Amino acid sequence: MLNKKALAGTPSTPPAFVEDVFSTFLYTGNGSSQSIANSVDLATKGGMVWIKDRGATYTHYVADTVGGTSNYLRTPLSSGYETSVTTRITSFDSSGFSIGSAGSVNNSGNNFVSWTFRKQAKFMDVVTFTGDGATTQSISHALGSTPRFIIVKSTSNTANWKVLAWDGTNYQILYLNLTNAGSSAGTLTSYVSSTAIDFGGISTNIESGFNTNGQTYVAYLFAHNAGGFGTSGTDNVISCGTFTSGASVTSVTLGYEPQYVLIKRSDDVGTWIVFDTMRGYTVQGQPDNYLSPNNSDAEVTGSNYGGPTATGFDWYPSGTQTYIYMAIRRPMKVPTTGTSVFYSQTIAQADTIDSTNVPFPPDLVNTFSRNGTERSGLNLFQFADRLRSLGTPNNTFSGSGCPALVSSSTDAEGASASYIQLKADSQNITRGSGWNNSIYGNWINYFFRRASGFMDAVCFSGTGSATTFSHNLGVVPELMIVKRRNFAESWFVYNQTIGNTKYTLLNYDLGVYTDSTFWNSTSPTATVFSLGTNTAVNNSADTYVAYLFATCAGVSKVGSYTGNGSNQTINCGFTAGARFVLIKRTDSTGDWYVWDTARGIISGNDPYLLLNSTAAEVTSTDYIDPVSSGFEISSTAPAAINANGGSFIFMAIA
Repeated sequence: MLNKKALAGTPSTPPAFVEDVFSTFLYTGNGSSQSIANSVDLATKGGMVWIKDRGATYTHYVADTVGGTSNYLRTPLSSGYETSVTTRITSFDSSGFSIGSAGSVNNSGNNFVSWTFRKQAKFMDVVTFTGDGATTQSISHALGSTPRFIIVKSTSNTANWKVLAWDGTNYQILYLNLTNAGSSAGTLTSYVSSTAIDFGGISTNIESGFNTNGQTYVAYLFAHNAGGFGTSGTDNVISCGTFTSGASVTSVTLGYEPQYVLIKRSDDVGTWIVFDTMRGYTVQGQPDNYLSPNNSDAEVTGSNYGGPTATGFDWYPSGTQTYIYMAIRRPMKVPTTGTSVFYSQTIAQADTIDSTNVPFPPDLVNTFSRNGTERSGLNLFQFADRLRSLGTPNNTFSGSGCPALVSSSTDAEGASASYIQLKADSQNITRGSGWNNSIYGNWINYFFRRASGFMDAVCFSGTGSATTFSHNLGVVPELMIVKRRNFAESWFVYNQTIGNTKYTLLNYDLGVYTDSTFWNSTSPTATVFSLGTNTAVNNSADTYVAYLFATCAGVSKVGSYTGNGSNQTINCGFTAGARFVLIKRTDSTGDWYVWDTARGIISGNDPYLLLNSTAAEVTSTDYIDPVSSGFEISSTAPAAINANGGSFIFMAIA
């Protein structure tokens, strides 16, 4: 008799997310040893690690769990395994990998990038085999789908890095260590399947060198739009294909926003280009940084190749040229803790100008001076985000920070001085030393990470007509902030409570206005937001950025309340109180008040700042108090926060 209770309790296969199988991790060498904790399990799952010194002419180093820590391949070199150095990768770990003292991967003070690919069905697999020279040599794999990007390298002999790249119809043969144009290998239907690859047939009938007798090989197999990921198990996280550029910007549709893109011109000679959002892969018009597997050169900075979009990527170089690519989706997990997506930090005047110990790579940074009458008119509350470029990641400020957008100003992007830029770890920020003197005093930094269900950022170009724009929030946005980037314009705010025919302004203390030309009288959905014909949010060819927020259980709460003039608890569903609170009155005038636990949300006085003002921080009031479920509005709060019968919107983060 079947044990129904036992069957009911049988665990199902947990969903897979791109964060589980891929990581771009930046680090600075220490000349000794260090662990690279990127949350990718290589110890039990297996996979491949690719490392490159970003600022020096070291080769690219590739190692995998099948070959082990003592065997390395190097591109653009064509040699087989290098086994003489044992101090590069010293272990494959359950949360990343560890490195030794070898200067090629850990030279003290040098900046490095590592790309980690974990073995996972519908994403990537690693297989090894020994060539037999036969007309057939079928090697099984566990990709669970037909591989569409295949890298094959002889590990025992000198040979080029062969690549079979799917162009939508046929495979192209290219070489990862060379710039040669591709040549068609046909569909390879008889040789490549979802369970095996016949390297003997390819070597005999298509091109030699895939199955030379006695040589040992490693093959890295990558899937294409095979599903298998996300809560539903149907989301794509890796895509391989082709596109032909045109006279202007070429848009490539993936169905998601990428964090990593590998591109190579296939119809002619052209370098391989690797982009990732950690090193700087930004929207069109902002600088992109890239590395090339076909050379040992240092990272190329400041180029303008286009950048990621909410549904794919743009390619800027013009002219009729054909390219192949492999793209990997940006992170997709829904957060379960506020600390994984929001962090606030105070910086005292006498302290370092750098942020430290930010627990995640931020996608949005807000920073501003807290005190002093000199703050007035300086517009020192700035929005900086990774999409628009947080500056060329460096250890010292180079003056090329993110183009500033200031919440208390209508200024266009970059009209105010830019002083925020990422450090080389792409996690902490630095600013010019001139911004940390007695005039500007103490600072507060807010760090946000884009995550499904919590927060998203979208850069887009206006169309001039009512339309929708895609986003990757994964749920319906409850709060949207839209700013025109290339011309002076106010910050326009949509809030679910006030509705899709009204708006308010982030840079003023004004109330709510009715105008259907902003949101086109259409509420956003879990995949798109709607804009009307108003030039402030959708003028043809103008550039914009939108920040989208939603309620995420136990992490954030976007909501509203009615004032009562007395103490009242705002229940956000939290368990340890709110670490960030933003409040705005909507039925009358009222500033945008902001509090945080870094400066203090306590039972006594709580410092606040106003997003719409350059006024100094106020420290002598007790308008909110801590409550485990969220926060409490005090009876001492003014009408702008707790007027009896007044209407208010808020956002809180646990």
